[in-house]
Amino acid sequence: MDAEISVKTRIICSIKIRYTLDMEYDPIAGYREIEHTADWELEVWAPDLPALLEQAARGMYALAGTKLQAQPNLKQMFKLSIQDEESLLVDFLNELLWLGEEEGVAFDGFNMSIDDQYLFAELEGLPIKSLTKEIKAVTFHNMNIEHGASGLRVHIVFDV
Repeated sequence: MDAEISVKTRIICSIKIRYTLDMEYDPIAGYREIEHTADWELEVWAPDLPALLEQAARGMYALAGTKLQAQPNLKQMFKLSIQDEESLLVDFLNELLWLGEEEGVAFDGFNMSIDDQYLFAELEGLPIKSLTKEIKAVTFHNMNIEHGASGLRVHIVFDV
């Protein structure tokens, strides 16, 4: 059986979170595709920065039409320096793109923590079976992580 990233439901911290490209607005966390003239754009929202990174990764995989093999389960750990939130988001997603290209893996399990200087990521994933679209890079185009009463929100533009 193939695993698909595009639609999932999980319980995280006792909060039900839905993931899909064509979903209605979920006030807790999620993502949706925004029409863009030349590239691809996602709107992503979440209660905190680690959840925002996870939702952005799930949205990026969904945009690319990522399909995973059923096994073997793979684990990856890394840390990234934090300059600012936007740079961290771009660095994190570009790291996932690089791991996909170099090691052929995409992730559907995210355990992340952040201190003043670093993001610590422990990810679980599977080998990539196929992609329907290629994302070349994550851009800083119009990127600004907004902080509001319900959490964080950002628009991410992907170079395709």
